[in-house]
Amino acid sequence: MDPQRSKPSAATDCARRRQTIIATTIGNGLEFFDFTVYGFLALVIGKLFFPTFNAYGQLLLTVASFGVGFIMRPLGGIVIGAYADRAGRKKAMTLTIFLMALGCAMIAFAPTYASIGVAAPLLIVLARLIQGFSAGGEVGASTTLLVEHATVADRCYMTSWQFASQGLGVLLGAVVVGLLTSGLSPESMQAWGWRLPFLMGMLIAPVGMYIRRHLEESLPAPSAQATPVRESRLRLVCTRHGGAVLAAILSLVGGTTAAYVVTFYMPTYAVRELGLSPSVALFGAALTGLISFAFAPFVGKLSDRVGRKPLIFWSRIAMAVLIYPGFLWLNADPGTGVLFAVLGVLSVGLVVQTVPGITMLPEMFPRAVRATGMSLVYSVGVALFGGFAPFVSTWLLNATGSKLAPAWYLVAMTVVSLFGLLWMRDQTGRDIDAPEAHARG
Repeated sequence: MDPQRSKPSAATDCARRRQTIIATTIGNGLEFFDFTVYGFLALVIGKLFFPTFNAYGQLLLTVASFGVGFIMRPLGGIVIGAYADRAGRKKAMTLTIFLMALGCAMIAFAPTYASIGVAAPLLIVLARLIQGFSAGGEVGASTTLLVEHATVADRCYMTSWQFASQGLGVLLGAVVVGLLTSGLSPESMQAWGWRLPFLMGMLIAPVGMYIRRHLEESLPAPSAQATPVRESRLRLVCTRHGGAVLAAILSLVGGTTAAYVVTFYMPTYAVRELGLSPSVALFGAALTGLISFAFAPFVGKLSDRVGRKPLIFWSRIAMAVLIYPGFLWLNADPGTGVLFAVLGVLSVGLVVQTVPGITMLPEMFPRAVRATGMSLVYSVGVALFGGFAPFVSTWLLNATGSKLAPAWYLVAMTVVSLFGLLWMRDQTGRDIDAPEAHARG
């Protein structure tokens, strides 16, 4: 090989992967901003759209409507994942952009209960269903694209940017809502301030389209594939890789429950149960997003060296040990510094288990059904155990009367997830497109 030609080729490949990282991170970050900002406005939305209930009922219904978005994730994951495997990752990611922006617009301009009665919360639920459908397809398509642009030696580093982009979306959402909460009076916030984050979220469509137009497709043209796929992608995933799907969903229990309790429920918990100000609670959530965004790439590089399973296993053991003392400390000394310290420690543990975990999912499936398999596993796992984690935590707290109930729930889910990990295959350093890579589904 001519060394003069190999160097430009290597430089071009590096530039292409850098462009993929930037485009995916920004686009996915914007999507998660749109999807998650609703959770940070739970208390305000509850008063405006569920005013006939008491404070507990308003909160319970608001976090339930937050979880409703996750009901559509499996369907979105299956439909958009299959579309990504058939038409390409770029087209699927473009579709999710428009659906998320549509959901944001519906919430931004939704009349409140005082204006149209019961139709108001129904409109909000419909918007959340559309956003959930979009989010279910986004994660599978974007993660698959990152994996397929990686080399054998840096797959987890490339995929780490998917989780980093989620942290970016959370960071932006928490900062925006935090600034509005601290800068506006409660009356202004309820009158019009709560709509601003959703109006900002509508910008996702033009920005996302511009960014993703320059992505390079990673799915080969149909004529270039060795074996054209004629069967249903979903059927292929379930029949040939059913065991891997079940193991992966079980393994997701701990990480996804922790993610949605620590990131989205804790601000509400800090305000209602600990008596902290909404601004402090929201900037605590911003801290979790910042840690995810900044720390994920380093965990990805470490996982490419030491493997996926060791990091997931030991971080979950650490989380199981630290969760209860963290909540105990918070309730004994509910101050700003303690909140940030507990959130910081739990966020680091969350990143260490989630980055290699989300990389293992697309590694489990062959290219022809990779986006479908990834989307199915992730969306079902998140729908069952992530989206309703704030709802379950709120219900447990009220049912038991114990402020430590969410901690026991998190510990239980973390321990359960270790069983799923046992049956998953660690593909670190292996060619996942080799014929033998997925011989045992």
